[in-house]
Amino acid sequence: MSECRIMLTPDEAGEFVKVANDCDFDIDIFYNSYSVDAKSILGVMALDFSRIMTVRYYGHNVNFENYLHHLAIAG
Repeated sequence: MSECRIMLTPDEAGEFVKVANDCDFDIDIFYNSYSVDAKSILGVMALDFSRIMTVRYYGHNVNFENYLHHLAIAG
């Protein structure tokens, strides 16, 4: 399992879900106690984009990890 803290905008949500769907492992995105399947466009669009979110993923995909790096925040 790996984690990455990101900031996501509504404009980036569609691309995030698309990149997540190319992975053959589970990916969750959450903040506080609110968690959704990162491969669900409806779930991701329901997130509060003003919050720092944590992505937890259970596999390895270079394209996905590079995309997360683009969205990552320091800390």
